[in-house]
Amino acid sequence: MKLKIKYNRLKSGLYLLLLLCLPLFSFGSDATTALFKKGNQEYTGGYYQQALNTYKQILDEGYQSANVYFNVGNTYYKLDDIPSALLYFEKARKLNPSDEDINFNIRLARSKTTDKLDEVPEFFVTSWWHSFILTLSANTFALIGIIILLAGFGLFVLYILANSSGTKKASFITGIIFLCLGLISLFLANRQVYYFNNHHQAIVFTSSVTAKSSPDVAGKPLFVVHEGTKVDVMKTDDNWIEVELPNGSAGWIAASDVKEI
Repeated sequence: MKLKIKYNRLKSGLYLLLLLCLPLFSFGSDATTALFKKGNQEYTGGYYQQALNTYKQILDEGYQSANVYFNVGNTYYKLDDIPSALLYFEKARKLNPSDEDINFNIRLARSKTTDKLDEVPEFFVTSWWHSFILTLSANTFALIGIIILLAGFGLFVLYILANSSGTKKASFITGIIFLCLGLISLFLANRQVYYFNNHHQAIVFTSSVTAKSSPDVAGKPLFVVHEGTKVDVMKTDDNWIEVELPNGSAGWIAASDVKEI
């Protein structure tokens, strides 16, 4: 399988939608865009460490982008730093959970890790709901919601100004529908943000970690996890965290053994 990289500032599927709201939504300043292009050129030329440094400049400025996180993950992958690659791929996924390239590269990087864990299946309704709210990014849901709400308000203006009873009735009913759809879209954006804010995960960065039954070195050894494994963070206790694996196993490890997504 071949690693995938992002070259464009915006996904083409959202391009027309985003044009409607410019300049409120854009990739960033001209300097940020230039750095992104420079990083892509360095990556394409095989100068992976230079590309990483360039992408990191964008992140150091406080800018967050699925495409930048994604390409940082690619450079780490090329530098054979699989835990860091997975960390940034997962950061990209949080901003754009339905992106096929991001999910493909996560699977590719996971194939390089030691632990191959079977996930405990979710209840089908819960699984469906999570899949549904992750269909688009939270920003996209919010953007669609705002546009639909504005269209709904426009229809109410038409209702007020129209002279024809037929036009009044059609604009009123359609306006109500648009307002409902807009609020639903904003609700989905809110639920996705809530999901990620309350679903803390991390990537193991220590080559081999023994999980304990309690948050201290004297705890009973339970299982071993290796670098690159993604864990759910359940609790914290000083310098310890309780983690849960995809297969349902839970135990305590040092907080310094992981980096939170």
